[in-house]
Amino acid sequence: MGAGKTTVGRALAKSLRWKFLDLDDVIEQREHKSVSEIFASSGEPAFRQVESAALAALLQDHQGGSDLVLALGGGAFVQKQNRDALVSAGAITVLLEAPVEELRKRCHAEHKVRPLAQQDARFNELFAARRADYALARFTVQTLDKSVQQVTAEIEQLLEAGNVKAEKRK
Repeated sequence: MGAGKTTVGRALAKSLRWKFLDLDDVIEQREHKSVSEIFASSGEPAFRQVESAALAALLQDHQGGSDLVLALGGGAFVQKQNRDALVSAGAITVLLEAPVEELRKRCHAEHKVRPLAQQDARFNELFAARRADYALARFTVQTLDKSVQQVTAEIEQLLEAGNVKAEKRK
């Protein structure tokens, strides 16, 4: 949470001329409720089921295509079935990383309420608990003190080094 997935994802998709989707937005459209409302009415386990189903559907819809930048919510990559689905789909995963203090600061500065970021102690616990799973991403990009453009350029370089072809049209 607060790493810049949506902001960087949009910028990266625009630069690559790919489609951008935020999994949380897809879930909200499918469920006709906000993520916060789903958490409040059904709880986190139910939300994670909805999240996994939405991810599986998206990956099925974009099967074989490398024309999508998808921002996953902070807990999506922690779920093994989601990581397995991403691997099966051939997705390239990029972790946007920053120190916990910076992530917490960014979350509190945003106008969007994040259900799991409301209590600092819980935020710190989640950060610590998720680190091992996040380390399974193919690439990691540090975001502290970098502009969106710098982070986007760094990801593009990693994609190029990984032989991911982007159809950039001028």
